[in-house]
Amino acid sequence: MTELKETQQRETAERGTKAQVLNGLFWKVMENGGSQGIQFIISILLARLLSPDEYGIINIVLIFVTIANVIVQNGFGTALIQKQQADERDYSSVFFVNLAAASVIYGVLFLAAPWIAVFYENPEMTAIVRVLSLVLFPGAVISVQTAFVSRQMKFKGLCISTVTASLVSGAAGVFMAGRGFGVWALVGQQVGYYLALVCVLFFAVSWRPKLLFAMERVESMFRFGWKLLCASLIDTLFMNLYGLVVGKIYDERTMGIYSRGEQFPKLIVTNLGTAIQSVMLPALSAHQNHPEQVVSMLRRAIQTSVFLVLPMMAGLAAAADNLVLVLLGEKWMACVPFLQISCLAYAVWPMDIANLQALNAMGRSDVFLKLEIIKKIVGVAILALSIRCGALTFIAWKAAGDFLCTFINAWPNQKLLGYHIGQMWRDILPSLLVSLFMGAGVYLLRFALPVGIIGLAGQVVFGVVIYVALAWILKLESLRYLWNVVKERRSTKIS
Repeated sequence: MTELKETQQRETAERGTKAQVLNGLFWKVMENGGSQGIQFIISILLARLLSPDEYGIINIVLIFVTIANVIVQNGFGTALIQKQQADERDYSSVFFVNLAAASVIYGVLFLAAPWIAVFYENPEMTAIVRVLSLVLFPGAVISVQTAFVSRQMKFKGLCISTVTASLVSGAAGVFMAGRGFGVWALVGQQVGYYLALVCVLFFAVSWRPKLLFAMERVESMFRFGWKLLCASLIDTLFMNLYGLVVGKIYDERTMGIYSRGEQFPKLIVTNLGTAIQSVMLPALSAHQNHPEQVVSMLRRAIQTSVFLVLPMMAGLAAAADNLVLVLLGEKWMACVPFLQISCLAYAVWPMDIANLQALNAMGRSDVFLKLEIIKKIVGVAILALSIRCGALTFIAWKAAGDFLCTFINAWPNQKLLGYHIGQMWRDILPSLLVSLFMGAGVYLLRFALPVGIIGLAGQVVFGVVIYVALAWILKLESLRYLWNVVKERRSTKIS
C-alpha cells in the first residue's frame, strides 16, 4: 500500500514538473521569439538606413562589451539557479558582488578604450567603447532578476519585460538612424535596451535588493560558479575571437557583412537554444538525484530541438539569396555565403546546449570547464591553420570546428548518464534526413520561381509543407510529441 502511494506521488510530481517545464518553455520561446523578432525587424530597418562599415564598427566594440558582460553576469547567476535552497541573503549578496564587478570592469574598459581605437585604427571607437560599456551596470541587476524568475520558472513577467524593452530601444535606434546619427544609433539601441529592461523588470519581478550580504554565501556559490564563469568566458572569448580577427585582418566592411550573414541563423537558434537552456537547468536540477529521469528529459530536449532547428537551417541556407535580397537589399548580397556557412555551424547548437545543461544540473561544473578548455584548444588550432585563408574559407573552417565540438560536448554524458553518442545521433537522424531532403527541394525551386519576394514566399511555403508532410508520412515521433504538447496547451490555461 505504501509502495503504491509513493508511486502515485511520484507520477503526480512528474506530471507537475512536465506542466511546469512546458509552461516555462512556452514563455521563454515567447520571450526570445518576441524580443528577437522585434529586434530582427528593427535590424532590417537599420540595415537599410546604415552601411556595412557602421555595422562593422559596432560589432567590433560589442565583442569587448559582451566579454565583459560574461564576467559580470555569469557564474553567480547560474549558481543561484542550481542551488537547492536560495534566500534573500543569497540574492542580495550576488547583487552587490555583480555591481562591484561591473564597476571594476567598466573602469578597465574606460581606460583601454583609446588602445582599442588605435588597434583598429578608428578614433571614433574610444567614445563608443566608453558609452556602450555602461550596459554592464543594468546587466549586473538583470542577471539576479533573471535568476529569481528562473528558480520559480515563472517566465511570463520576463517575457513581457523583454518584449517591451526591445520595442522601446528599437524605436529609439530607428529614430536616431533616421536623424543621421550613424553608428551612434546602434549604440543608443543597445544602451536603451538594457536600461528599459532593468526598469520594466523592477515592476514585473517581485524581487528587490536588500541591505544584506554574507561572504560565506558568496564563497559557497563561487566554488560552483567560478568554473562556469571560466567556461563561459573561454567560450565567449573564442566565439568572438573570429569577429576580432575578421575586423582586424580584413576590414570593417567584411566584419559587417559577416555579422549580418550570421544574424539570421543565430536569431533562430539562440531563440530556441536560450529557451532550452533557461528551462532545462532548473528542471534537470530538480531531478539531479534521479539520473534516469535526467536522461529521458535530455533525449526529449535534443529530439525536439533538432526537429525544429534542422529544417529551419536547411531552408534558410537554401533560400539565402532571395532572403537577403528581399529583407536587406542588393548592397548586402555579399553576406549570402556567410549566412549559408553559419547555418551549418548553428544547426548543432541546440544539441550542445542540452548536453552541457545536463552536466550543470548534475553539479559537474568541473567537467563543463574541462570541456571548454579542450574545445578551445581544438578551435585555436583550427584558427591558426586557417588564418591565412580568405574570409569565407576562414569562417568555413570555424563551422567545421563547431561540428567537431558536438562530439566533445556529448562525450561525458556517456559515462555520467549512460547516454551514448551513437544513441544521440540515432535520435537525430530522422529529422536530419528529412531536413536535407527538404532543403534540396527548396534550393532547386529557386530556379523555377522569379527572384525576389514571390520566389522567397514560394520557397518558404514549399519547405514547410514538404517537411511537415514527410514527418507525418514517416511518423516521426517528435511531430507527434509536439502535436500533443499543442493540444495540451490549448486545454490548459497558461499561468
